[in-house]
Amino acid sequence: MNDGTVQHTDLRPISDIAQKLGLAPSDIVQLGPWKAKIPLDIIYQHPRKARTVLMTSINPTPPGEGKTTMSIGLADAMRRRGVKATAVLREPSLGPTFGMKGGATGGGQAQIEPARDINLHFTGDFHAITAAHNLLAALVDNELYHGTRLSGVKPGNVTLKRVLDVNDRSLRHIVIGLGGPGQGVVRETGFDITAASEVMAILTLSKDLAELRERLSRMIIARSGSGFVSVAELGAEDALTTLLTDAIMPNLVQTREHTPAIVHGGPFANIAHGCNSIIATEAGLRFSDVVITEAGFGADMGAEKFLDIKAPTADLNPDVAVVVVTLRALRYHGGQALKDTDKPDQAALERGCENLEKHLANLKSYGLPVVVGINRFESDSDTEIQWLINHLAQQDVPAAPATVFREGGAGGEELARVVEGVLEQKTAQYRPLYTPDMPVVNKIRTIAEQIYGAARVDFGPQARTALKRIERWGLNDLGVCIAKTQYSLSDDPSRLGRPRDFTLNIRDIEISRGAGYVVPLAGSMIRMPGLPKDPAAFKMTPADN
Repeated sequence: MNDGTVQHTDLRPISDIAQKLGLAPSDIVQLGPWKAKIPLDIIYQHPRKARTVLMTSINPTPPGEGKTTMSIGLADAMRRRGVKATAVLREPSLGPTFGMKGGATGGGQAQIEPARDINLHFTGDFHAITAAHNLLAALVDNELYHGTRLSGVKPGNVTLKRVLDVNDRSLRHIVIGLGGPGQGVVRETGFDITAASEVMAILTLSKDLAELRERLSRMIIARSGSGFVSVAELGAEDALTTLLTDAIMPNLVQTREHTPAIVHGGPFANIAHGCNSIIATEAGLRFSDVVITEAGFGADMGAEKFLDIKAPTADLNPDVAVVVVTLRALRYHGGQALKDTDKPDQAALERGCENLEKHLANLKSYGLPVVVGINRFESDSDTEIQWLINHLAQQDVPAAPATVFREGGAGGEELARVVEGVLEQKTAQYRPLYTPDMPVVNKIRTIAEQIYGAARVDFGPQARTALKRIERWGLNDLGVCIAKTQYSLSDDPSRLGRPRDFTLNIRDIEISRGAGYVVPLAGSMIRMPGLPKDPAAFKMTPADN
């Protein structure tokens, strides 16, 4: 967790970082010398003024793309060039930190600090969300036991699970209440990871505390007869809101080059909407000239959800999308073996570009100009880099390499110049993919066919039942947040590149009424990851203090 390259003595006091945003020490809530929260009333005192750069990528691969690293490096590069840029990022989850991926604070010289704190407990936001969600679950089970408020609800009709910010496959399906009459009501349930919690989604999609409370009250916790039971009927929204009063404030930290970074909200665009909070973005828009914000995983996952869920909810109009690629990831999509991805292979590169080109076409369909940021490695050949730049230029897509991992902001200035040039043209005409009045089934098909490239969508028995329930409950105005593998445009992680003539299989659909969307579960996707054979937890040591 601590590579020793940056010591705390190299960081600036967080009050100095706040000053770069025009904030006085009294405008922030300091949490030690290098972290702070920004109160909502301070944020909304100022008008929006910034342009928005959406960072996304191709479908992720084992060789990696480095989207967070490139986001941080681009913000640093713009600051070097005199642009008042701020990185607005998602918070890491402990699941991948101790699992397979490791931390999520960037890397090399393009990293946010204090990285160890941010990757672990940070300011306690995830813990507050976990506590609020599980308090609700405990209250529901308590009512099943005592029968005072939810007397008409049967144990088998409770839809709410519990959550935990640790990968634990053993908790996906469990039975609770065992041990005798005094231990509660026996029923089947399970756990999702905290990032997939509807409470997380509600916090990230709420503009203020009042909206947070109202959205929490709309959460569905159980089925009852021909209808549903909400949190409002249980009367738990005030308790949940109380637990989240501090967590709703966005967090201010810094990059290694002391660029302001606002970090708030959950990751995992494969099982959630995977964007930082609306409030964090609002802070960036009001205290900066350019906001560099990222959406999780590939453009088919995070960018689609940013553009179809977050942007309409927050009345955002993004100005440009930057698609992050590496030559090795493109070659992997083109069939190159993982062990060979540091070797040039022009044929594999050309085949792999089909994945990139599909994402570029998708983003253009939203009315956004696009730029390709090439995260360059030392082993990359000049010939392949130049071929990719020329190939994209033929499609009127500007591209530039960046070496921000090795050189920080200095290695991103060429990309910054390209992005700034696109921003100056002001050509974005953003429009969402679907309208709220479309039936949910049509929204799902639209995403599957237009964004993923599916030839057809198959709804399994549970999904068909859920669609009837959505229709009966009058919830067709909800958005769609598909849970799907991040590794492929299809629901099969092994189908790399640009698969065609495939069926997207929807096995079930969960309803997140408070968040404002439904969650179709595609293929074998689940919302509680498991640990790998050799978890990162075994490689960690305590930080040297």
